[in-house]
Amino acid sequence: MSETCIVDVKARKVYDSRGSDAVEIEVYTRKAFGRASAPAGASKGRWEARAYPEGGVEEAIRRVLKLVKPKLIGFDSLDQRGVDSLLREIDGTDNFSRIGGNTAYAISLAVADAASKTLGIPMYQHIGGAMVRQLPYPLGNVLGGGKHAGEGCPDIQEYLILSVGGRRFEEAYEGNREVHRTLRSVLESKKVPFFGGRGDEGAWAPRISNDDAFEAVAEAVKAASERLGFEIRFGVDVAASSFWDEKTGKYVYKHGRPLDEGEQIDYIVEKVDEYRLVYVEDPLHEEDFEGFKELTEKVGDRCMICGDDLFVTNVVRLRKGIELGAGNAIIIKPNQIGTVTDAYEAAKLAQRHGYTTIFSHRSGETVDAHLAHLAVAFNCPIVKIGVLGGERIAKINEFVRIEELMGAKASMHVLGV
Repeated sequence: MSETCIVDVKARKVYDSRGSDAVEIEVYTRKAFGRASAPAGASKGRWEARAYPEGGVEEAIRRVLKLVKPKLIGFDSLDQRGVDSLLREIDGTDNFSRIGGNTAYAISLAVADAASKTLGIPMYQHIGGAMVRQLPYPLGNVLGGGKHAGEGCPDIQEYLILSVGGRRFEEAYEGNREVHRTLRSVLESKKVPFFGGRGDEGAWAPRISNDDAFEAVAEAVKAASERLGFEIRFGVDVAASSFWDEKTGKYVYKHGRPLDEGEQIDYIVEKVDEYRLVYVEDPLHEEDFEGFKELTEKVGDRCMICGDDLFVTNVVRLRKGIELGAGNAIIIKPNQIGTVTDAYEAAKLAQRHGYTTIFSHRSGETVDAHLAHLAVAFNCPIVKIGVLGGERIAKINEFVRIEELMGAKASMHVLGV
């Protein structure tokens, strides 16, 4: 039996950054073991894989031990595609409703971790190859609303910082961190009531309107950029599906009047032009491919129009977007689709068609740092990762280690914005 063959599988319940139940998997080879846990989102696309089966994490663990473990033992951990194909075969559904997408992802990732440790190489190298040398720019949430914050916060879910002038990962992260720190001072100077409160991803969560939030973030970005001496820009995750009213066909804002599709597109175009937004995620609801197409035609030459709920890391939905010209960027979240292989295929399809790939955390994260390795292995030019919080810093610190490990050969991706 090869040293890379799987000899044991263990599963347990752990907790994510919101204190919610999460599954953790350990996969053992003859020489080492890999461990991985799955995050969870609050703002979920309709077409995402089902996180856990009926019965939640406890039932998922039972099914891992009963259904998955017997078939994985003896399997070669180096055969990632084979393992992930086996997981789909065991589950037998389109959306992993039998064992859970989160469960499948944790198993898939633990296998990759076990294989890389058995080989004695970093996971990014095991999955991406020996020639991987580029690091992504961190995209960090500094002001939050929507499902990631409380009542009175903006409708727009995230105001995000991208330090495009950073020459190294560490420098780009420090730019994001500086905006986060500066923004608190800006909010306090404006007498915005928030008492230093933060949302799920560590972003400030003030009682403020959408438009006032744009102004505050723009002020913080300008001040931080001038202080650090390199360009910093910002964007938003609108998470428009969360306030789309299908019955009326309108986006129902708490901070502002309802907007129909055309008005919503005009509103986003106005904000892109007014603030030189570099990135807009989910500006329209998750079924509006045509609206994404129109918006991309209007501002896609100067701004990333990114689909998360629209694509849910699914190659079928992505192909539809590619055919229509809907969006020019995609969020990659492996637990949306279930396995490392499925997420990799979505990323590569997007890259072949000129879409910017943004590897992403979830709002309910664990301290697992593998996200950093996958983002590098998938050759994603941007990683959506947050700015503060131990579960976010775990990934950021891993990027710092990867950058050090690559040494002088490390470089940042070239952003086409």
